[in-house]
Amino acid sequence: MHLVPCPWCGERHESEFAYAGEKKSPRPLDAGSLADDVWIDYVIGRANPRGVTREKWWHVRGCGLMFSIERDTRSHEFVAGSAEAPR
Repeated sequence: MHLVPCPWCGERHESEFAYAGEKKSPRPLDAGSLADDVWIDYVIGRANPRGVTREKWWHVRGCGLMFSIERDTRSHEFVAGSAEAPR
């Protein structure tokens, strides 16, 4: 069992959350001007790093907040104090 630190509700059981993917850069403003391989990499490409990574999580069975957090992919531990709600 893992506890996920929601910025609004505090630590909750992982079954209340849905993983929403890695935190990516903002979507390009003019995606139509990008080469196909660049666009495909943006849409479906994943870095899948080993170590601490920035991710998005959704508290679907709680407050409904979508937030960013850092997690170590080697241990599945969340980095303390790294959760932040969108502004």
